[in-house]
Amino acid sequence: MAAWAGESTVTTAVSPIYGVSLPQGYRQWELIAPALEDAPLDELRTVLGNKLAVDALRAGTLPLPDGAILVKLAWKRQRSAAFPSATVPGEPTTVQVMVKDSHRYAASGGWGYGRFIHGQPADEAQHKTCYACHQARASEHDDVFTHYAP
Repeated sequence: MAAWAGESTVTTAVSPIYGVSLPQGYRQWELIAPALEDAPLDELRTVLGNKLAVDALRAGTLPLPDGAILVKLAWKRQRSAAFPSATVPGEPTTVQVMVKDSHRYAASGGWGYGRFIHGQPADEAQHKTCYACHQARASEHDDVFTHYAP
């Protein structure tokens, strides 16, 4: 399995529009929920959160407090060579970050977004779609798709 860009070192590169970077130590954060994306992306995903985000989602506290950070890791799905009926992570595709700061990101529902491919921020066009998609599909849940998995 390929290693995630930024797994051993975190890039200082920031996303266009929002200025979000990969948070230090995010790979050691607690799991909030797994996810599976069918066609066309065909990805396995996990959402991790810092302590503030995990505690709020676990308690059902919305909106999430300022300082909450969510990180989604995504990989292409592939069949396990050892156990073909199992799906395992394949090639990594993106690391996506949401940072809650209701003052800094007031124009985007209080959230700043970052999408990273091989540790580098995706282009501005990809970032322009973040808030619109979250607001259109998850406005009743503080623009967050993920729910805490018990």
